[in-house]
Amino acid sequence: MDLQNKSMVTEFVLLGFPFLHGLHIVFFSLVLLMYILTLMGNGFILIVVMIDHRLHKPMYFFLSNLAFLEIWYTTVVVPKLLQTFVQTSTTICIFCCLVQAFFHFFLGSTEFFILTVMSLDRYLAICKPLHYPAIMTKTFCLQLALGAWLGGFMAIFFQTILVFRLPFCDSNIIDHFYCDIGPILKIACTDTHLIELLGFLAAVTIILTSLFLNVVSYFYIISTILCIPSAMGRKKAFSTCTSHLTVISILYGAVLFMYLRPNVHSSFGLNRVVSMLNTLLTPLLNPFIYTIRNKEVKEAFRSVVTKKKSLLNHNF
Repeated sequence: MDLQNKSMVTEFVLLGFPFLHGLHIVFFSLVLLMYILTLMGNGFILIVVMIDHRLHKPMYFFLSNLAFLEIWYTTVVVPKLLQTFVQTSTTICIFCCLVQAFFHFFLGSTEFFILTVMSLDRYLAICKPLHYPAIMTKTFCLQLALGAWLGGFMAIFFQTILVFRLPFCDSNIIDHFYCDIGPILKIACTDTHLIELLGFLAAVTIILTSLFLNVVSYFYIISTILCIPSAMGRKKAFSTCTSHLTVISILYGAVLFMYLRPNVHSSFGLNRVVSMLNTLLTPLLNPFIYTIRNKEVKEAFRSVVTKKKSLLNHNF
């Protein structure tokens, strides 16, 4: 049969979590709450960094980039995920599905670059404190941020072009709660080994290279901190790094498990659970991890609240 005659699929069906057995409303409420908290937490970081001049520093500039990314990273996936909890059959048009896959992996790739840039910032701040102000200028920070976003875009761009050209026929069932690349390739009615290989190579390059740079940065950071004579100085230096190190550990642990395997068709069920944690839990925890022990952010928050109260009292 001619392939063009077979390519009749116009939309995909997302299976979501069919094994929940009557708990869909409970999970809908839980995911919705986590999504709202994610938007509020990351939005809080953006607003506080923008308003308070004390946070106009490279570290918080990169943190605001990360917060902005996390808002869109969850928004790309969660609305459709919520729909799978309330509908027995959740459909998505092919173009919408492929666009969702592109933005999911574009933002995910960009996150690795931003975290690597943040490690570089901490390395320079702790290991090269005298040179730090001269190196981390506003122009250089902007260039690093733009480079991270451009790097994430280019990392997925060429693979996306090939995926957009895939023909789909017969099956239109995606065994996932969003348009992950593995389930998409599984139902394509053509050979996808080249795309799988490109995706695997991209994942190895981005994840392992950024992980290596992060490990090297923190090797020098920890070595420098251990050489600080005073216990108070070591504690203060460690406190500026622990939040970032925690986020890196959570993110890389989940992603290494999911994507650094040549066969993307395997273990969809387990991948779905890990993807749920990576899509919801990490963006939710990031604002709390970065702010709960950060005195500057807490002081900035108190300042914003105080100003707001003063304005309200003045108006009334």
